[in-house]
Amino acid sequence: MDYTQKSLIFKVKKTLRYIQLYGIERTLIKIKGQYHMKKQYEKLPDQEQWSTSKMHVGLIGCGNYSFSNIAYYVRKNYGKVIKACMDTDINKAASLYEEYKLNYYTDEVSKIINDPDIDTIYIASNHATHAEYAIDALKQGKNVHIEKPHVVRADQLDRLCQAAQDSDGKIVSVGYNRPRSKLGNLIKQCVDNQEGSAMYNWFVAGHELEDDHWYFKKEEGGRVLGNLCHWTDFVYNLVPESGRFPIKIIPTRSVKSDCDIAVTYVFGDGTISAITFSAKGHTFEGVREKFAAHKGNALISMDDFKNLTIELIEKKYKTNLFYRDHGHEHSIKTSYEASVDATNKGLALDYVRGTAVLFLKTKQALEEDKVIIIE
Repeated sequence: MDYTQKSLIFKVKKTLRYIQLYGIERTLIKIKGQYHMKKQYEKLPDQEQWSTSKMHVGLIGCGNYSFSNIAYYVRKNYGKVIKACMDTDINKAASLYEEYKLNYYTDEVSKIINDPDIDTIYIASNHATHAEYAIDALKQGKNVHIEKPHVVRADQLDRLCQAAQDSDGKIVSVGYNRPRSKLGNLIKQCVDNQEGSAMYNWFVAGHELEDDHWYFKKEEGGRVLGNLCHWTDFVYNLVPESGRFPIKIIPTRSVKSDCDIAVTYVFGDGTISAITFSAKGHTFEGVREKFAAHKGNALISMDDFKNLTIELIEKKYKTNLFYRDHGHEHSIKTSYEASVDATNKGLALDYVRGTAVLFLKTKQALEEDKVIIIE
């Protein structure tokens, strides 16, 4: 939905609601992000080419997420450390360059990857390019943060893991932010303290997308890789490593294979998880999420990463955040801090591979409408 084309009353209501959910500063940058996506220059801005020794971060992909999350949180927490940005749409690169006062912008990815001053790259381009850019950056010895999904094909996964292994594990993060959120961490701590198998249930109301949206291009992986991977990764992280495999994937679908769907997983330790993803229209507050869990003596419910209730037999604990927290800031900060930590060994490749295999096989199960078992 193009909010910039809505009526003034709609815009005011949307702004006021988002201030309640995210605060004034976050809402302002979200609004700027909407206009950033539409910006077209008659004359591109001059590049000042100024720089400081602190500017050592590169940004590949200058869409709304990069503009209103990655660049925003990096600057908020670490100051002006982003040196340059790249996008195949030079207007988006120029717009982000102006907003965040960078050293330069470009539509040539090689300039970022080969820049000797840049040692850390956040990759948030179109999905099919995530792994390809990351592999090239790893070969140049860069630390990489790869936004979701980190791969769209199995061959990319093999080459990405090999490149990470050859570069001494310089993948510092992949962009599954929800487990890093405040409530995600509390949920993980709670279930880890309980014995036995678990029952997990997600209900997600996502954005309706136009039929010609780039997510639906064959090479981009569709909405399973573009959206559902957030929640497949979340449940993958909740199941103990020793109890994950084999994983049985049971798809439920109608006409479409990647929205208005349900998927059930049966993990090796007996844990059952169900994810329902609906995309039938537009929600006023963005993506809406409800999570429920039962493991041991713990009964858990969570709404929109803002309100959490945990019941442990006779005890009830409630956590109500002032602002909604999906974990974006913590994920982006974790990547930056890992990149400047000389002792950091990068993400465990078992995790990089395992969570990707789960969403790739989920996509296959839904497309073929058949049960698949990951051994």
